Amino acid sequence: MIPALLAIHIAAVVIWIGGVVFVTTVVFPMIMRMEDSMEKVIFFQGTERRFARIAKVCVVIVGITGALALQLEHRWDVLFTWAGIGPTFMLFVWTLFVFMLLFEAKIFNFLFGGAAQHDTKKIFRKLTTAHWVVMSVSLMVVAVGVFTSHARLMK
Repeated sequence: MIPALLAIHIAAVVIWIGGVVFVTTVVFPMIMRMEDSMEKVIFFQGTERRFARIAKVCVVIVGITGALALQLEHRWDVLFTWAGIGPTFMLFVWTLFVFMLLFEAKIFNFLFGGAAQHDTKKIFRKLTTAHWVVMSVSLMVVAVGVFTSHARLMK
């Protein structure tokens, strides 16, 4: 059962983080090349809304399968230890994304307030930067998780 569970877990991570990479490296550059502010906003809202639904489903699947894998392998004790650095980082990123996906509208309003209606170029530059940070952290965590998992298996 654990291999099937991990396969589902990894497939959901690939879809979720792959989507973040796509939005960051393809969608935002397209948006930044658009001239019309309203066109930027409409395109962004449509893309982000659709991706957010997919990401939410994947994040739920990742959370459930990750918790089940830790439970079935009796590995809860490795969290927050050097030996469990991979799962601990994964838990951190997962929690960050849950927070962002649940409260994205409130976070956006808090960060940008009414400014979003005035300077879309500035807002999208900030959003692009934020996406690059989130994507980079996510990819590093995936790398650490894979490395530590395989290093553990090689022993």
